[in-house]
Amino acid sequence: MAVTTAIILAGGLGTRLRSLVPDLPKPMAPIGGRPFLEYQLDYWIAQGIGRFVLSVGYRHEAITAYFGPRYKGVDLEYVIEERPLGTGGGLLLAAEKVGHERPFLLLNGDTYFAADWKVLSAYALAHDADWCLSLFRTSEEGRYMGIEVSPDGRITSLKSGNAQGSRLANGGVYWVHPRALRGGRFAPGEKASLEDDIFPVALASGQRLFGVEFTGTFIDIGVPEDYHRAATLLAV
Repeated sequence: MAVTTAIILAGGLGTRLRSLVPDLPKPMAPIGGRPFLEYQLDYWIAQGIGRFVLSVGYRHEAITAYFGPRYKGVDLEYVIEERPLGTGGGLLLAAEKVGHERPFLLLNGDTYFAADWKVLSAYALAHDADWCLSLFRTSEEGRYMGIEVSPDGRITSLKSGNAQGSRLANGGVYWVHPRALRGGRFAPGEKASLEDDIFPVALASGQRLFGVEFTGTFIDIGVPEDYHRAATLLAV
């Protein structure tokens, strides 16, 4: 079951980065003279993704005007959040354009994670997952949802970013089965957080959440310190 469509959540306000990039949405923050989003698109096109649906909001014209309907031969579609909907709300809005038959890739618009899409997808299918998360190992406190995983890869617990010591954390690259969004508590157009609302409800309701650890480059440009590091990490 080849997965060739991705949703990118690009509608956030980017308040923590506003002092450095005051007039642009976070995914358009310049890295080495190119928008951050361009690095994301290049990576995932190389991984076999042939269609992107972008959930956009704050200063969305900067994204739509720069990229338009196609980028390097790949179709780009947009859904516009008329008001901030959060990561979960943006997902539900964009998912209506994806369809309800095939799994899809879900990406955070302000993180770059060099996860192997074929490995993640194969793992998800082998385990009949509803959600399959890319994970990375971190010791940084105060950021990143910690993830506890059983020996067979099933996610058993979601923790706040306050956990101490080395832990697995959510890398912001997700394989999503469309059934995961059917008949849920949250409806398109409602505000919701992926990590604080949708994932906990999915776990509590018995949905099958799995995770795979990857060691590729991870960068989150949501804070100034990491934004400054991005040019080095993304240099090609």
